[in-house]
Amino acid sequence: MKKPGTERGGKQFEGRGVVLKPGREKSVHNRHQWIFSGAIQSFPPAFTDGKIYPVFSAGGLLVGYGYFNRKCSLTGRLVSLGQTGPEEAIRKNLTKAIRLREKVYGQAEACRLVNGESDSLPGLVVDRYQPGLVIQISTLGMENLKPLMVQLLSELIKPAFIYEKSMVPSRKEEGLEEKEGLLTGQLPEPLIINEQGIKFKVYLTGAQKTGFFLDQREMRQLVREIAAEKKVLDGFSYTGGFALSALKGQASRVDLVDSSHQALDLARENMALNVFRDSSFRLINQDMFAFLNEQPKLPYDLVILDPPAFAKKKADQRQASRAYQRLNYLAMSRMKAESFLLTFSCSYYINRELFQKIIFQAALQAGRQVKIITSNRQAYDHPVSIFHPESDYLKGFLLYIS
Repeated sequence: MKKPGTERGGKQFEGRGVVLKPGREKSVHNRHQWIFSGAIQSFPPAFTDGKIYPVFSAGGLLVGYGYFNRKCSLTGRLVSLGQTGPEEAIRKNLTKAIRLREKVYGQAEACRLVNGESDSLPGLVVDRYQPGLVIQISTLGMENLKPLMVQLLSELIKPAFIYEKSMVPSRKEEGLEEKEGLLTGQLPEPLIINEQGIKFKVYLTGAQKTGFFLDQREMRQLVREIAAEKKVLDGFSYTGGFALSALKGQASRVDLVDSSHQALDLARENMALNVFRDSSFRLINQDMFAFLNEQPKLPYDLVILDPPAFAKKKADQRQASRAYQRLNYLAMSRMKAESFLLTFSCSYYINRELFQKIIFQAALQAGRQVKIITSNRQAYDHPVSIFHPESDYLKGFLLYIS
């Protein structure tokens, strides 16, 4: 067994490490990157939250390197497994993540390059919006690694800009404030991206997520494939991703409903950018629940429901389940026979099995016959590590309502 501080690549991180309780190294050997507070036997004497330390089993075996924050029950996240030094592992994992996206999408103008734990880079999201990058940092440890990440991204990709959009609730638990701003280069706004022949204006400042819902890429393509000659309702439409895909797929008409006037203004700009006539769509600035409540019948052939996350923490699960059931009941009970419902949940705390049960209850309540045509998940550039299934957050069903 090697002594702490002598491991390959560990020079920068010398000192006694974090020691796990007996038997608690099993998850690490199974390549899972999270370490909860209850698994930790001891911290080094001069421990500092957010720094990287070697991690040892109770028997003294080096199992990896990780950063820790004692403010959080999810205390540690590994950036390296085994004896590979942390900086070497980070560089390798970032390179592998970029190569994977090149294999999946080539040089797509907009895609996710790093998806946190699924790419062995916990606490980090990197999205490409040609010609630059947007990064999102959710943990104290990754915040401390930000200069290194900016350096590596600049070396590997040479982006025109790197913009930080770290506006996630988890930062509060980590003791961090939300951050947004330009880190390198110059930011051109709006950016115009092309996704499979559809152009979108993207404003990074003030936008949701990192600027665009990249995780629905394949589902937008699905809508395009099935929308021909259909009248479509795009609920929670944001800037019109599904609506534009439907029109590109020869939908007869699309109605967009969103509570954000600003989002609908941008949707209108996107319609004009793609040369769709005003007569082919209608913008409705209204809460989706209120909209459905007011409709005795829905005249649409395809209804799309892509709401924001109703469960942002585990304590929200019950209330969120009721909200998802209510939303889908309102749609199902008003939809005409032989129509389609494409419905989603992006709440991590509502897993696929629970979401299907919610849909089942909504169908019973609405008194409708419902068939699952296909189930859907996040886009290919949002991979889920087989060793870290917690990265699977987006789920959906294409349903046939009769």
